[in-house]
Amino acid sequence: MPITLDGTAQRFNEAFEYRNGELYWKVSRTNAIKAGDVAGTAYSRGYRRVYFDGKTYGIHRIIWAMFHGEIPQGSQIDHINGIASDNRIENLRLANNADNCKNRKTRVTNTGIRNVSKVGNKYRVAIQANNNKIYCGAFDDLELAELVAIEARSKFHGNFARI
Repeated sequence: MPITLDGTAQRFNEAFEYRNGELYWKVSRTNAIKAGDVAGTAYSRGYRRVYFDGKTYGIHRIIWAMFHGEIPQGSQIDHINGIASDNRIENLRLANNADNCKNRKTRVTNTGIRNVSKVGNKYRVAIQANNNKIYCGAFDDLELAELVAIEARSKFHGNFARI
């Protein structure tokens, strides 16, 4: 069944051309913006955005809409590989806030390994899931703690686990 695009998604398809994760203007907009130019500019944390029809849009949101239509209320567009500048359509997926947070980069702990902290002479594993902090144990061996953290992310974060 073909996807029906809303008016905004149709406008995106009229104004932009998608090529391998980039948007290009189809029409000249000003003396500074010519047809064929890359659309948008870089901003916070590697994301790109573009000013269009009186609003500022994230490039990843435009690309999603061009392929899939309107983004449902309360939904976000997640970069599967966690790289905000990688806007290839195959790297984008619809997510709710909780799932999008599961895939985000976290602060580095004192061990340099995600979800593993050194407390005393032990390596403690803890992850965040469903608004709860889940303690997975304390281990003598850093490599074992890292494996437990990877398994916990896989178990509790499913497809959104950042391994």
